[in-house]
Amino acid sequence: MPGDVRRMERERETMANMMKIYCADKHGSPELCADCRELLQYATARLDRCPNAENKPTCNKCTIHCYDTAHRERVKAVMRYAGPRMLLRHPAQALRHLADEMNSPQKRK
Repeated sequence: MPGDVRRMERERETMANMMKIYCADKHGSPELCADCRELLQYATARLDRCPNAENKPTCNKCTIHCYDTAHRERVKAVMRYAGPRMLLRHPAQALRHLADEMNSPQKRK
């Protein structure tokens, strides 16, 4: 499996785990609620259509804003909340994401 395919799969898994953390803590459900499920589907669809797929930076360093404004704010809230908690709940995945971020090919302007 090429590196860019593995990287995109890691991005999907990271987003799914962040969403699970956020929903469980904020909405008290062991399964994703309808709103969080919709947001995860939207985020996954955006990742699937990423124009930088072969040389993708992490989302916070990307120069393209592929989320609409409402979804972007919701995803930011999820990432702000779940990001630090990933270190406790999914430490290997969190460290790999940090490594990907440090090695991102582009920087946000």
